Amino acid sequence: MGDGVADSKVDFSALAALHKWPSLANQRRLDREPYQISEGTLDECISVFMEKPATTRHLYEIRTVAQPPLVTGILSSEHIIELSRWREFLR
Repeated sequence: MGDGVADSKVDFSALAALHKWPSLANQRRLDREPYQISEGTLDECISVFMEKPATTRHLYEIRTVAQPPLVTGILSSEHIIELSRWREFLR
């Protein structure tokens, strides 16, 4: 990550919700809307997400308040994994 990350902080205590996309054969059903499965802080939602099997993580996303430049309103599975890796550094 670039120099902007060194100066960036993320509020992991911000409210967030973990959503799951309905799926068929482990693929997102884009004709359906994702549904909420957990609510809490961003930190808690990341932890719940990381407990999911790696093979199904692409079906999940976290919705939270945007914290530019590192946190968008809807976090993809790839973004969540990166935040998890950098969690201690970004506090």
